[in-house]
Amino acid sequence: MRKGSGGTLGGGREGLARRDNKAAFAFLLPWFAGLLLITAGPIAASFILGFTDYNLIQPPVFNGLDNWIRMLGDARLHKALGVTLVYVLVSVPLQLACALALALLLDRGLRGLAFYRSAFYLPSLLGSSVAIAVLWRQIFGADGLFNQVLAMAGIEGKGWISDPDSALSTLIVLNVWTFGAPMVIFLAGLRQIPAMYYEAAATDGAGKWTQFRKITIPLLSPIVFFNLVLQVIHAFQSFTQAFVVSGGSGGPSDSTLFYTLYLYQRGFGNFDMGYASALAWLLLVIIAAFTAINFWAAKFWVVYDD
Repeated sequence: MRKGSGGTLGGGREGLARRDNKAAFAFLLPWFAGLLLITAGPIAASFILGFTDYNLIQPPVFNGLDNWIRMLGDARLHKALGVTLVYVLVSVPLQLACALALALLLDRGLRGLAFYRSAFYLPSLLGSSVAIAVLWRQIFGADGLFNQVLAMAGIEGKGWISDPDSALSTLIVLNVWTFGAPMVIFLAGLRQIPAMYYEAAATDGAGKWTQFRKITIPLLSPIVFFNLVLQVIHAFQSFTQAFVVSGGSGGPSDSTLFYTLYLYQRGFGNFDMGYASALAWLLLVIIAAFTAINFWAAKFWVVYDD
């Protein structure tokens, strides 16, 4: 009697588990379908097209490694790589430094913290939008707001966007301005550092700068590493700002020719989709290489609490 009841209860639990599994698979099915049709499918197709000559009108023709060999002599590709590397190596450290500085300021218990946190985070939501890029072009134009401010100080401005020597700098400033997302993560990390560490250091006579170097930076290093990896990947994929500010040309004199913008020009401007597919995979390799270097270097400066 007892055994039979146990079997019935066991069968009931198994049936309930099967129903739960079916419900879980039903909810996951749209995600798997999207992964295969929208993400995995195009990725696999672009890899194959990277070995073809394809103009979107005629069927692709297999050309082996011609697209990859062609990259070696592509002067504009080399220019785009240089511009993108400067943009990544300059804007990301500046952006993280600004984010950390603001997070330290907000962590001092300011009144209205929620307001300041939202206000500084807002540019991160809008920074990559077309509207902000258009606004940026107006601010740094020859008659823009930036030159008007300089004129009030008796300084004669110039067309910062139209000058090859300063056009990329304006885009770097735009990227630095969107420090809100890493700032919020830094602020959350600062809140996890126990106050007793600072109290003990202050008792031993350590000043604020020593506390920052000996306590804050080591304990916050995993957060710095996390933000660094994310922002490097994001900076390599920047497109909208350069496209809008330069009118899609990467000018003046290719000074804002980001890698993704050149890829777009080859694929949708010149209908050279086979070459553009190969460029996309080269970008993937570059980002993977930078990410691997960051993970390798992390063992020298990132401190994990065991």
